[in-house]
Amino acid sequence: MSIDHIINFESAAIFQDDHLVLSGVNFTVSKNEFVYLIGKVGSGKSSLIKTINAEIPLKQGNATVAGVSLENLKRKQVPVLRRKLGIVFQDFQLLIDRNVQENLRFVLGATGWKNKKEIDARIEEVLAKVGLEFKGYKMPHQLSGGEQQRVVIARALLNDPDLILADEPTGNLDPETSDQIMKILFDIQKSGRAVVMATHNYNLIKKYPARTLKCEDGKLVEANPSHINTEE
Repeated sequence: MSIDHIINFESAAIFQDDHLVLSGVNFTVSKNEFVYLIGKVGSGKSSLIKTINAEIPLKQGNATVAGVSLENLKRKQVPVLRRKLGIVFQDFQLLIDRNVQENLRFVLGATGWKNKKEIDARIEEVLAKVGLEFKGYKMPHQLSGGEQQRVVIARALLNDPDLILADEPTGNLDPETSDQIMKILFDIQKSGRAVVMATHNYNLIKKYPARTLKCEDGKLVEANPSHINTEE
């Protein structure tokens, strides 16, 4: 794999359970690239995202993500890979029984951080990056959907990952809030990280064009953002 590539798939097959959803998958993502992943429901978008983060094992082909080979990846190696990734979910997956700071503190504790001063400083830093520096004391239910998604992005940034995987991050948000989230994601990319975003919101791609990969008829193909049919 080139040292400039954060993701490299060669002749890979992507499965959902025992069902083959994508075959002959060949693509690379550079270290500071923003890439959209599109396709109809069931076309393999989420399965590919889950293969990248080792939630689904790679059964055929070769793939490397953040310097970690996915072939024959042992369970004990998965945390090593995950620490190099930040994951942004559509449905937030925040812990509803604790405030924003405690949500972030939980992740840092689970990934080996021990020094309280360093933990507090890191939490302050990532909340400032997403414009929530004064909302750390709030409970998730006290935040809007857009604010909750910003917390999720802050959480994804905690361990300074090389790659952000965003699976439909604007799926539950209104257009204005979606714009705010897109600007944050592109700021992350401009800071030197790669961002791979699965989305069905083609209007966003028109507004914020970037390289686009499409899952279609069991294959992964390059798509021209300006030729995407927003009614599809």
